[in-house]
Amino acid sequence: MVSKGTATTAPADREIVITRLLNAPRELVFKAWTDRELIRQWWGPRGFTTTTHEMDVRPGGVWRFIMHGPDGTDYDNRIVYVEIVEPERLVYNHGGDDGAVQFRATVTFVEQGGKTALTMHSLFPSAEERDRVVREYHAIEGGKQTLDRLEEYLARI
Repeated sequence: MVSKGTATTAPADREIVITRLLNAPRELVFKAWTDRELIRQWWGPRGFTTTTHEMDVRPGGVWRFIMHGPDGTDYDNRIVYVEIVEPERLVYNHGGDDGAVQFRATVTFVEQGGKTALTMHSLFPSAEERDRVVREYHAIEGGKQTLDRLEEYLARI
């Protein structure tokens, strides 16, 4: 029984899950996600570039960066790492320096015969916040394009 004025949302209503099978060993894919010089070469949707101000990949460490949009808009981002299991998993809280967008991301890297099955799982505080991020920031398409760029980067190196 639900009390009057109380609502719950299923986790699926608050999630974005994007998967990709990458033609690269998971150690390399994990390094591409955690090395400051490598991540700048592919992070973000098409047309974006990334400037990293700080990247400390350890529990409690921070990655502060700006994504520069093709229209000249800058998007401040701040990631705080919660858990790092090399080369299997990254868990972090992601938001802007202004606190505007906050979600928990879990990225898993699973070895599959020399390839890597990567899953990006983002969990938002509410279904409304997830929907807002999808609507305003095109988060699903942006995530797919980011993984497209990672896949293209891995094919080049």
